[in-house]
Amino acid sequence: NVDLASEIIIQAKMKYSHCIKINNREIDINSPTYFVADIAANHNGDFDMAKKLIYLAKESGADAVKFQHFLADKIVSDYGFKKLGSQASHQSKWKKTVYETYKEAEFNRDWNILLAEEAKKIDIDYFTSPYDLEALEEMDEIVPAYKIGSGDITWLDFISCIAKRGKPVMLATGASELWEVEKAVDTITKYNKDIILMQCNTNYTADMKNFAFINLNVLKTYSTMYPGMVLGLSDHTFGHVTVLGAVTLGARVIEKHFTADNNQIGPDHAFSMNPKTWKEMVDRTRELELALGNGIKRVEENEQETVVLQRRCIRAKAELNSGTVLTEEELDILRPAPINAIFPYQKDKIIGKKLNCPKQKGEEIYLSDLE
Repeated sequence: NVDLASEIIIQAKMKYSHCIKINNREIDINSPTYFVADIAANHNGDFDMAKKLIYLAKESGADAVKFQHFLADKIVSDYGFKKLGSQASHQSKWKKTVYETYKEAEFNRDWNILLAEEAKKIDIDYFTSPYDLEALEEMDEIVPAYKIGSGDITWLDFISCIAKRGKPVMLATGASELWEVEKAVDTITKYNKDIILMQCNTNYTADMKNFAFINLNVLKTYSTMYPGMVLGLSDHTFGHVTVLGAVTLGARVIEKHFTADNNQIGPDHAFSMNPKTWKEMVDRTRELELALGNGIKRVEENEQETVVLQRRCIRAKAELNSGTVLTEEELDILRPAPINAIFPYQKDKIIGKKLNCPKQKGEEIYLSDLE
């Protein structure tokens, strides 16, 4: 039903934006992909490294850098993780407890303004995933957007606080059911139209088997549920295949972890992109964007000569005199097909017509050649 489809689109436009603006950059289905380098804990607690990573990300083609503002005491329970016993997933490789690892990975909040100024100098966006209310308060005057990590998708009160700030919100949806995604989306759009919905798989083991679980087709589900909503991918797999697939399916925001060196010791270095692989990812994506085009089927600019060279037209099978009445036996269908030549599907229109000029063997026949 066309009217129903139109009504759905109108209602969608009222609830959420189809174009998101972060600083001076507009992001929608027709824009270049917006790349977010998640530095996370890869600064190793060192300010100079944090600053270096901002510059490396810019040089590698990132549009934004993102830090994670968490404090161990406000994100994990030491007691809770110890009670779980053996650490699971990627945490099983950590040499220290979960609490100790988070404690060492904390972002020094005294760096906020200094790093934001460094980012501004080189024209790269700077924002955060806040993990507590204090971080949200401290960062609000500094950042142009927020990212909500997958782990907080059920913390609707906190999501509401972020949404009420009125800045673009990226919502990662890893390890969640569809109804949980809907609740989080509804919570955001109740206060804020600028939402970017991101498919994600929250397995950080850097295992090649993870490709079987990234489930990029969820992006098609999201585009059906939320027509025109800006979509994205928060990814932790090796290489570029998931990114290229996501962009093909409509994602226009890509977030991946970023490090200066994958061999460094720390919780996120192993599965992060480095300057070389990040640049390759951006370059391949820009090629893909060109290749995707606008969806309008037409003879392209670089095919204009091909139309003539590869198509067939109606030609004389043998030498024909002026006054010859054309029959099918006297016609051939051969390449090339010059402009205004008669195409094979027009053959029935010229059978029985009389030539008003002679034709050599292999010569094309025009409508103007007929009486």
